[in-house]
Amino acid sequence: MSRTHIWSLLVLAAMVWLLVLLEPILMPFFISMILAYLGDPLTDWLEAKGLARRWAVSLVFLVLTLVLTIAILVLVPLLGRQFGQLIEALPEVFTWVQATLLPWVQSLTGVDLSTDFDQLRQTLMANWKETGTFAAAFLTQVSRSGLALVLWIANLALIPVVTFYLLLDWDHLKGRLRDLLPRAYEPTITRLARQCDEVLAAFLRGQLLVMLSLGIIYAVGLTVIDIKFGVLIGLMAGLASIVPYLGVIVGLVVAALVAFFQYGDLLHLVGVGVVFAIGQMLEGMVLQPLLLGDKIGLHPVAVIFAVLAGGQLFGFTGVLLALPVAAVVMVLLRYLHDRYKNSSLYDAVGSRGDNEDS
Repeated sequence: MSRTHIWSLLVLAAMVWLLVLLEPILMPFFISMILAYLGDPLTDWLEAKGLARRWAVSLVFLVLTLVLTIAILVLVPLLGRQFGQLIEALPEVFTWVQATLLPWVQSLTGVDLSTDFDQLRQTLMANWKETGTFAAAFLTQVSRSGLALVLWIANLALIPVVTFYLLLDWDHLKGRLRDLLPRAYEPTITRLARQCDEVLAAFLRGQLLVMLSLGIIYAVGLTVIDIKFGVLIGLMAGLASIVPYLGVIVGLVVAALVAFFQYGDLLHLVGVGVVFAIGQMLEGMVLQPLLLGDKIGLHPVAVIFAVLAGGQLFGFTGVLLALPVAAVVMVLLRYLHDRYKNSSLYDAVGSRGDNEDS
């Protein structure tokens, strides 16, 4: 290994070590980077239409701010109200399960689950109480610690400011980074970076929009047929759609149970099925072709593993970094795979295996 390679590894290790040390303050910057990345294509499009970069950034920034503000003002109170109704309904649900469902299961299978269910109910209710106690204690502690509250508000306030300036200089920053690359490796690194961008774009700008659209379709449909917790179930199903068919399975099962428990008739069960059938048809015929096309995004298993691993290693900052890092790793693995398949080592192994077979 040459001295240049050694210095490169040392610099990379120092950067990773620095990121670990600065992790508590990096969260707003990474959120801003994600928002700037999502808003850059629209900014470039407006700029290509003749709008100055600063005005294009201002317009995109205004749109992002309005969308986030409306979503917070509409969804947070609605989800909070439905979540509270869900907690209030839990004792009634437990009573119905113990009085109706468990005897029916016992009559079919001969297995008595009442004791196990009673223990499960006590555990769940205790955890709900502990969750509420923990939340109250956390809010009390935050209110007492003026410095922690100020830092939390400052981090939130930093996000729009940093997003605006990153979006303003996004193309300039990419050009400067490209100029810093070693000339011998610049074409290869640029090509790999372009592939990483395609993977991230297919997921962040495609799959996340599909998930959001499905969540809205399911939430509106369940609300129209007057299913309790329709918005909560719809958004949950949309988020679970990150894994193919998981969202529709989870949402359909939960919504059907709620509809049966709420009305106890076949009509609303059919209505729930129609809502999710419409969502699946729109996903296959409209959302997937329009938002994803033929792009190949991250594999669902890779997404799940990356998010869990990032959260385990670096907390919330790791969750934010998980998808970009996973995209880079996947592209690098593909590159190494292609290099290996085209190398003399692979040909030698294949030739030796053919000779041994003969």
